[in-house]
Amino acid sequence: MSIAHQISAVGNEGVEFVAGADLPSRFGNFRIHGFRGRLGEEMLAIVHGDVAGADEVLVRLHSQCVTGDALGSLRCDCREQLEAGLSAVAESGVGVVLYLPQEGRGIGLLNKIRAYALQDSGLDTVEANHALGFPDDLRSYELAGEVLVELGVESVRLLTNNPKKRDGLLAAGIRVVGVEPLCIPANEHNAFYLDTKRTKSGHLL
Repeated sequence: MSIAHQISAVGNEGVEFVAGADLPSRFGNFRIHGFRGRLGEEMLAIVHGDVAGADEVLVRLHSQCVTGDALGSLRCDCREQLEAGLSAVAESGVGVVLYLPQEGRGIGLLNKIRAYALQDSGLDTVEANHALGFPDDLRSYELAGEVLVELGVESVRLLTNNPKKRDGLLAAGIRVVGVEPLCIPANEHNAFYLDTKRTKSGHLL
């Protein structure tokens, strides 16, 4: 059954399938599916293999990070996590990387730059968010769960260090049968950032 037919059958009002195309990459050959959320959010599902009706699908939830993913910033480990996630999904045979529009843990790109400036003065990532009037993490995984339903995924093995992602998918009704870590070695620029993830955000590092 085509992805368009699957979506028509599901009838989910939360996300809308827009288009799909082949995506050959240096990590492997994928299908890329574009979805739009109810508030206009644009999300990507980067799919390897036939996930419709599949159990224990390897899934990576990746929040957009322009500075890391596109510009190669060393302040975070986002680009390395994205690349490792794509490689792992390709090697698994059947998997999905969801690319989610949640820049800066949900506070947006320009607010993230404001947070960077506060971090330059000595605050950690959590303290910087609080100083700007935001909680630690504004991200939600409801739409990610809806995209997985649209794709026909039955259950997932989640590739993450962040327990909140597992909790978010469970709350969205997705069956999570396992969690696999995705640890990236620290560098001199992001060691403090990663330590804050571990000590204040509960990441499994």
